[in-house]
Amino acid sequence: PFLRLLEAQLQDQRREHEEEVEALKSQVDAIKEEMEKQQQALLQTTLQLSPEVQVEFGIQQEITRLTNENLDLKEMLENLESNEKKLKKQLKIYMKKVKDFEASQTTIPVERSQHERKMQAAVQRKEKDFQGMLEYYKEDEPLLIRNLIT
Repeated sequence: PFLRLLEAQLQDQRREHEEEVEALKSQVDAIKEEMEKQQQALLQTTLQLSPEVQVEFGIQQEITRLTNENLDLKEMLENLESNEKKLKKQLKIYMKKVKDFEASQTTIPVERSQHERKMQAAVQRKEKDFQGMLEYYKEDEPLLIRNLIT
């Protein structure tokens, strides 16, 4: 019963939302039509003006357009700058974590060196047995390469 009540409420809300969306769409369409009518009237008025006034009107419209574009670009720049600051903060945090991790890794070389000695002994023994042939696990490859270099 509780789920049915919730479903009924959800359906009612969905219907109300759809009706509201439709009403808003019709308002937008009406506003678009009104705007087109006003633009047509403005165009007719502009064509009736003298050439000097038409040029001045065109310049005013271009100035308005460029001002709006500059404001949009300024807002975009501010967003990018704030994003850059956030990313720099994150980078500092991650760099600190990496340094802390590296510091913690330097405190465990005793365990690693014992493992490396075992691997070295195994490598030396196998080299003697097979004269240059070496069998190893794929995950031990970086360790073997490091041992070979040292």
